[in-house]
Amino acid sequence: MNRINSLFTQKQSRIMSIYYPAGYPTLDDTMPVLQSLQEAGIDMVEIGIPFSDPMADGPVIQQASTQALRNGMSLRLLFSQLKEMRPKVRIPVILMGYLNPIMQYGFEHFCESCRETGIDGIIIPDLPFAEYLSEYKPVADRYDLRMIMLITPETSEERIREIDAHTSGFIYMVSSAATTGAQRTFDQHKQAYFRRIQAMNLRNPRLIGFGVSNHDTLEAAFAHANGAIIGSKFVQMLGENGTKAADELKQLLK
Repeated sequence: MNRINSLFTQKQSRIMSIYYPAGYPTLDDTMPVLQSLQEAGIDMVEIGIPFSDPMADGPVIQQASTQALRNGMSLRLLFSQLKEMRPKVRIPVILMGYLNPIMQYGFEHFCESCRETGIDGIIIPDLPFAEYLSEYKPVADRYDLRMIMLITPETSEERIREIDAHTSGFIYMVSSAATTGAQRTFDQHKQAYFRRIQAMNLRNPRLIGFGVSNHDTLEAAFAHANGAIIGSKFVQMLGENGTKAADELKQLLK
């Protein structure tokens, strides 16, 4: 069974996924950060593919991605860094990146490299759903890769149900239509959106991301979905503390 599906079979609530960009804070930190997260008890990790025009990312992740590119990170180098990942890392690992660098690499070649290194899923925020269905899903399926789709408060119920019917793994619930970034609380409007999606009784599990940065937002995500994704807050801590950030994250979220 794909590790993402296996995780959600074994654990249905309070799942914690962490995002960080490859090659940050230093070029050789990709694997040490990943291993430190596993040791800290994190359930799943999303490794970002740095890109020069990250339209959905807020200033913290943009700055980190820029630094990773300056460090010399590339998709080819990332796969080289991950080639010995399994069996050192048991938890599910997802690659998250924009379409441009993946297309330059070649999508089937990308999927093949994912399978060779032990990647379990892909998130491509700017991939149109119709193109996903017609061109990308068949290829990803051949390599047993879960393609994770994002929904926002503006996504129609019809589209959400389409996504639910044609994906497996989990649905990434973006907390708002804004870019990534820490938030103190989720307001009533966001929580109403969480409740609305919860009431749809979707087939796929759901994780809430964008803005999860402290105990309150984490607990709100846990209350309305199967788990949470922390990105900007962890990336900020990573820049300040390196691989020690994983242990400090546990203290922050208690």
